Amino acid sequence: MVNRACFKPHVRLLKPAEFSRVFKQAIRSSDRMLTILAAPNDLGHPRLGLAISKKNARRAVDRNRIKRIIRESFRQNQNILPDTDLVVMAKPQTKSATNSELFASLEHHWNRLIKQCAKCSSQ
Repeated sequence: MVNRACFKPHVRLLKPAEFSRVFKQAIRSSDRMLTILAAPNDLGHPRLGLAISKKNARRAVDRNRIKRIIRESFRQNQNILPDTDLVVMAKPQTKSATNSELFASLEHHWNRLIKQCAKCSSQ
């Protein structure tokens, strides 16, 4: 049997209080397309929350495509990410970006957050 990465409920941020905690204690990574906020957790695995607003991607098809790409990138990288709660927010340029540009941006953010979280835990 193949060990597949998945996006089960225990790796999602679902409650408003969970999102609020990340917004208050955030380590930030930002570029022209995405902003990712991270806050350490004690669960032993990373969790993902999405904040893709209608203001930045008016059409549902655009928002859904962005969310699908973010979830897929998270699934592929969740085993190397630190134990953090992550909130990904899209900027207006995201809706016109290609899928490969979004994956590259996310890869850059994951690597940056790994380094930043390593610094925080060593202090």
